[in-house]
Amino acid sequence: MFFHQIIGQEEIKERLRRSVELDQIPHAQLLCGGEGVGKFALALAYARYIHCTNRGTDDACGVCPSCRKYDELVHPDLHFVFPIYKSAKLKREICDDYLKDFREFIHKSGYLSYSSWMSFIESDNAQGLIYSNESAEIMRKINLKSYEAEYKIMIIWLPERLHESCANKILKLLEEPPAKTLFLLVSDQPDRVLLTIQSRSQRINVRNIELEKLKQALMSRFMLSSEDASSIAHYSGGNYLKAIDCLSTSEDSKLFYEHFITMMRMAYAIANMGGASNPSLKFDSLVKLKDISEMVASLGRERQRRFLGYSQQFLRENYIANLQTPELNYMNRDEATFASRFAPFLHERNIEEFMKEFELAEQHIESNVNPKMVFFDLALKMIVLFKK
Repeated sequence: MFFHQIIGQEEIKERLRRSVELDQIPHAQLLCGGEGVGKFALALAYARYIHCTNRGTDDACGVCPSCRKYDELVHPDLHFVFPIYKSAKLKREICDDYLKDFREFIHKSGYLSYSSWMSFIESDNAQGLIYSNESAEIMRKINLKSYEAEYKIMIIWLPERLHESCANKILKLLEEPPAKTLFLLVSDQPDRVLLTIQSRSQRINVRNIELEKLKQALMSRFMLSSEDASSIAHYSGGNYLKAIDCLSTSEDSKLFYEHFITMMRMAYAIANMGGASNPSLKFDSLVKLKDISEMVASLGRERQRRFLGYSQQFLRENYIANLQTPELNYMNRDEATFASRFAPFLHERNIEEFMKEFELAEQHIESNVNPKMVFFDLALKMIVLFKK
């Protein structure tokens, strides 16, 4: 990954290049922002630029021995730490056991997604973590003598997934690292990173990609018309991964959309039956709602979490649709069609509670609460909220 391959983010690129030029490289930097904005790509391009032996004013040269090693992600002074799942059967317990897979994953795109990574390594919906025993590997690597470069660089992708004991053990390294050592922490959810790690790192906030820059990239890379590229860039909100997802129309997105509208329609119908309605009909409807909630519960924990994230975003878009300001909405055609009928039922009296209930359900899923209970309880609460 080179700086010139990263879409937009010119201000941050210049900041990183200037730190090298002035030889003022902070030893621990925390790159923060949403998925798809290029944080990991920036960290990797920055590492390449530091290690390049013939760097230019704007980018690494691409031809020196160091750059050739970066092409294969095998530079001996570059190390990666990232979420994994333990597999006793495959004897995979630390990041290095997955390193070949991770290199292959990065080669697909420098724009990384946690859910795509867990799917790539076939985690079977297990939660990805940076386990406690990784701390020993981190310390061992950082205390090694540099092989050929001035700096040893460690990129920690998603430090919010550090096991607490691992995070605590590397605090001393972040506070007083060996000379010429650089930690680049790349976080989607910086508020979930241990506070003591945050305090020991220089924070760099990476904003969403400028829409015009993203539009131009989509036109160049995928031969889209200006109108189509502009529409996708707007829908993505400056998230490159979301733009690619829109191009490919992922099966998960379709599934989440279908489950969401089915659950909402059924909950709304029950809410409007009234107490005096046919009790048999109401009971049958509740049974159907329970069946729908169990379908969502059968997705597997990681996809359940993504469904809840999708639902919160879609609720927000429906509420904003009531303002009749299309430039503030980020929905595809099917979602916009559904919103034209559904949005009026989301208003000031219930929208905050809708969002809180979905956020609470996501917290419960992350805490390994029984998903059948979580989703049926959520569905029942939707009935109550539709009555407000």
